[in-house]
Parts: sequence; structure tokens; C-alpha cells
Amino acid sequence: MTALPAARAAAAPPEPRRKRRHGGTRLRRRLAPYVFVAPFLAVFLAFSVYPLFFTARLSFTNWRGTGAAEWVGWDNYTYLLSNPAFWSSLGNSAVLWLLIVPVQMVVGVLIAVLLNNAKLKLRGLYRVAFIVPFVTPLVAVAQIWVVLFDGRYGAVNALLGVFGVPEVGWLTTSAWAKPTLALLFLWKTTGFIVIILLSGLQSIDGAIYEAAELDGASKRRQLWSITVPLLRRTIMFAVVLQTLAVFQMFAEPFVVTQGGPYGSTTTAGYYLYNHITRADLGTGAANSFLLVVLVMALSLGFVRLLRAKD
Repeated sequence: MTALPAARAAAAPPEPRRKRRHGGTRLRRRLAPYVFVAPFLAVFLAFSVYPLFFTARLSFTNWRGTGAAEWVGWDNYTYLLSNPAFWSSLGNSAVLWLLIVPVQMVVGVLIAVLLNNAKLKLRGLYRVAFIVPFVTPLVAVAQIWVVLFDGRYGAVNALLGVFGVPEVGWLTTSAWAKPTLALLFLWKTTGFIVIILLSGLQSIDGAIYEAAELDGASKRRQLWSITVPLLRRTIMFAVVLQTLAVFQMFAEPFVVTQGGPYGSTTTAGYYLYNHITRADLGTGAANSFLLVVLVMALSLGFVRLLRAKD
């Protein structure tokens, strides 16, 4: 009789250990999500949040990259807003936007509709062909553009000369430099926009088109009354992406025209680069923030336009 309680007493101590073990398991389960997210948060804070705040502070200083930064308040912003070269760079980017984005959306929708046709043979091959320019290195494409559109020895002028057309200064005249850059941008990025629009097309229920055909709607009518309205959100997303890309355009004018002739292809992105080459980092930081505000305003305008139509 006495041995039984003693055995129970001997078995009693392990219970707190079991509780501690369960408590440790619960704690590890609670901490596990934070441990998994911690590397991303560390990278995000180090390479996104900190540079953003550093650039914001830098935009109110005069700093050349070495020594102490001199606090100048709003002087960098007032200098940029009163500088004709800054507004000229924005104007050049706006003209390029008009030459690129509307054309790209119309052409992109038409190509996406053709590639979405189940009766089209070799659809996979065509899709790969359209995406190849986008994945080709931009500097290589820009160098090819320089060779093709050279005023004296370019292949384009040589081809036009066969038909009696005189030489055109594609890269050396203000009238043609912007369209030549726009053509480069269109050739390079239209395939990417086609893929985005194609994904939107494939989310449209095919029964809608079947019902339209039963009602006697032509292909053109289906495109205008069904495809375009249902693709409106995808098109607006593509417009916002390309707006960001156009106002950040740098490599194209840097390689092809160096911002010329006479500053006609000095885009907003290229003008920002000029501050960096002069080690005027405070003004460059202010310039970058003004571009962020402008692009955000344009993006919000596109979103509002979309909601108004909805």
C-alpha cells in the first residue's frame, strides 16, 4: 500500500518539464513567422527604407559626396523649379510619352488579340519572338540603333536612298531624334506589354464572345464593345508601368544621342544623371523626389480616370 503513493510521488516531477517543453514549442511556433520574415525585412530596411530617408534628407543639403553636408533648406527645389533645363527635360519626356504610350497600347491590344486566337498556328513561336527584344540587353539594342540610323552610313538611309529619299539626320536633328528614340523604346518594350495584355485577354470568359457571335456582332464590334472594356484595368496598369519607364528613361538617350542634339532628347532621367556626374548630389536628390511626386500624380490621375469610367 505504501509503495503505490511513493511510485506516484516519484513519477510526479516530470510533469513541469512536459509543460515547459510544450511552452517552448508554442513560443517557437509564434516566433517562426517573424524569423522567416526577418531576412526580407532586414533587406527592405537596408536597401529601400534607409536610402529613401537618406535621400529625403540629402535633398535639403549641398553635398558633393565628401565632407560634411551643408543644410540649404528648400534651395535645391527652388533652383530646379526655376531652371528652364529642368522643365525642358520634363517636356521632352512628355513628348516621348505621347509618341510611345498611345501607340503601344493600340498596337499591343491588336497583337495580343491576334496571339490569343486559338486558330493561329505557331502561337508559341510568335509569343517568344515578341518577347525576345524585351530580354535583349538594352545597351546592345541601342548600339544597333546607332548603326542602323547613322546619317551617312546607316542601313535605314541606305534603304531610303534606293527610293530616292535624301539622307535624314535621324540622330542629329531635333525633329527626328525624339521619334527615333521612341521607335527604339517601342521595339524594345512592346513585347512585354503584349504579354501583359495577353494575360488579361485569357481571363475573359469565352462565353461572352460566343453570345456576341450569336447576336451577329462582327469581330471589330467584339473588339470595341467587349475586349477593350474588359481589358480596361489591364490597359491602365500597362499605361502606369510605361509612364514610369518613360520618365525614368536614361540608357536610350545616353547611348544613342547623349541627350542631344541641342538637349532635345535630354529626358527627366538623363537630366537627373547630369547632377550625379557633377557630384551635385543634393540637387540630384531633390530632382529625384520631384520626379517621384510627378509620376505619383500621373498614376493617381490614371487610377481616378479608371474609377470614373467604372
